[in-house]
Parts: sequence; C-alpha cells; structure tokens
Amino acid sequence: MTALEKATGDAVFKFEPFVLHVLCQELQDAQMLHSVAVDSGFRNSGITVGRGGKITMAVRSTHCLEVPLSHKGRLMVSEEYIEFLVHVANQKMEENI
Repeated sequence: MTALEKATGDAVFKFEPFVLHVLCQELQDAQMLHSVAVDSGFRNSGITVGRGGKITMAVRSTHCLEVPLSHKGRLMVSEEYIEFLVHVANQKMEENI
C-alpha cells in the first residue's frame, strides 16, 4: 500500500498462470501430452511445430488475473479490494500447484 500511495503512474496487479514447455521427439508424444493437459484442466495448452521440425508442447493454465489499481498516480481501488485480489491470486497459485 505504501508503494501504491507513492506511485505517480499506472499500477497493475498481475498474476501470471502456470506455463510448462516440453520439447517432444514425436508428434504423437505431443498429442498424448496435450490430451492429458486438457483433461487435467489446462485448457490453453497447445502444440507448435517449428520450421526445423522442432515439436513443442505448451501446458498452460487459464488462471490469470490482471487488474488496474491506479491511474496517473491516483489509487482507483480500496485497500480492502487489494487484499481481496491477493487472496484470489493466492488461490490461483494453489490451483496452479
């Protein structure tokens, strides 16, 4: 809160979701991992194949959170709301684990 009160620009509360990149030897391996990831709730997962044939499977969570807190140095939310955001972000971190 002290840092936010001293802020002169825009401040954003941001929680980044879990991401795991796996290099796969075969496309079938990536497809199997993708199925497991999606079935486990990691709906933003995907497979990419590079120009050289490199197959990468990305396991991605949907548990992101991004909320503006201040604009041009003016705090736009209450301390109670920031405490709520921290609680929500901590819950999302537990879900990531």
